Amino acid sequence: MSRPSRRLLPLALLLAAAAPLAAAGPARPNILLVLADNWGWPHAGALGDPVARTPVFDRIAREGIVFEHAFCPVPSCSPTRSSLLTGRAAHQLADAASLWSRFDRSLVVFTDLLARGGYDVGFTGKGWSPGNFRDSGWPHNPVGPEHADLAAFLRARDRSRPFFFWLGNTDTARHRWRYDPADHAGLDASRLVIPPQFPDDPVTRATLLAYYASVGRMDAAVGEDLARLEAAGLLEDTVVIYTSDNGWQMPRGLANCYDTGTRVPFAVRWGRRLTAGKVRPEFISLTDLAPTFLELAGLPVQPEMTGRGFADLILNRPDAVRRDAVFLERERHANVRRGDLSYPVRGIRTRDHLYLWNLRSDRWPAGDPELYHSVGPYGDVDLSPLKDLLVQGGARPDLAPFRAWALERRPAEELYDLRTDPHQLRNLAGDPAHAEARRELRERVERWMRETRDPRADPAHDAWDAYPYFGPPARPEGGARKAAPARR
Repeated sequence: MSRPSRRLLPLALLLAAAAPLAAAGPARPNILLVLADNWGWPHAGALGDPVARTPVFDRIAREGIVFEHAFCPVPSCSPTRSSLLTGRAAHQLADAASLWSRFDRSLVVFTDLLARGGYDVGFTGKGWSPGNFRDSGWPHNPVGPEHADLAAFLRARDRSRPFFFWLGNTDTARHRWRYDPADHAGLDASRLVIPPQFPDDPVTRATLLAYYASVGRMDAAVGEDLARLEAAGLLEDTVVIYTSDNGWQMPRGLANCYDTGTRVPFAVRWGRRLTAGKVRPEFISLTDLAPTFLELAGLPVQPEMTGRGFADLILNRPDAVRRDAVFLERERHANVRRGDLSYPVRGIRTRDHLYLWNLRSDRWPAGDPELYHSVGPYGDVDLSPLKDLLVQGGARPDLAPFRAWALERRPAEELYDLRTDPHQLRNLAGDPAHAEARRELRERVERWMRETRDPRADPAHDAWDAYPYFGPPARPEGGARKAAPARR
């Protein structure tokens, strides 16, 4: 997953090296990155979900490649976007490893490298967000200049240059879910599968249907932009990557390093350059996108990038590097623990196992049971009827296991055998029969932390607790209800 950290080369030297390479190479592709907001695996028709309506994603999958083991590096919006932009492990990025953070102007982003290497760059919707980039001196969002939409960018661009465009769709964000049954027309509620970490309750079903309706709206909006590219004769020369920044915004999803928070749909299309309908089993991380985009553009990859480009995998080259795991991490998501405390996690996901190391397991993983600053009680779980059901359901014994999975404290180590427990609900870290797997995976995580100079390699390091948080406090009408008594 990682390479040892090396001294950062001056940006001017990188760009000077890039210029002759870009000029001498073949025609470079346009690149369209479709980055959804909180859309999780496997919620697409092409991925086997019986309810999701995603004909556009399904087309990309059918005419291109699906990566079935794609993960975000951090189950949180702005930290993943930080790693995506820089191609670096989040723990190397100081404040930018946390939600509602700063984004230091000294960080080198692939969009700047593309722009100075000959690309027109722009974005619409959600770029690097949420957070504060202006106080660090950025003239615009670190993603690049903002445009009203893709059509406006296409009108304004220099047609003599290839382009990179970031399409930041937010239809799947929780604040855009609609609970009106009329909005769910076309969804087959009878085929709804209730994940085992949720109670089979009418509230659960209503929340899931609101989410699935938002997935359909997202896909339809993306389809309009693909139609624009096709009508302009640009689609066949454009690498289209359609994915999400992290898992869904449900309890035990967003802000959690389980698959429900980190595994994302991922499909790529590039006209006739790719083998249509191929499914790749290799592991990739969204951190890998920065070096991949530079590879596709014929530009040098920044030595400090810990991500690995996978252009060779896309092009099915026999010497492509194949990875068997991804590393996961998180720091402070929302500011929901007294003292502004983070909840640091480091982990690794392989084909057979998920191993998580909760570095401050005395803290509440979902946030304090009482409102501290943001969101509400257990504030790392965003507001929804399903969350309300769990938070307020302390008097219902049937909800006890679901509350525990989503809200209660966790041990220092978690180990899940995905061959028998794909939903990651039975922690085997203390089982002697799995001691060897736990030891090997822990060693891999510790080695990765050392190689990438993770400050958390020092057990006493807690600097993330002190970084400024720019998110708003909870509003009285925002659902900051009193929590049920917590077990301490």
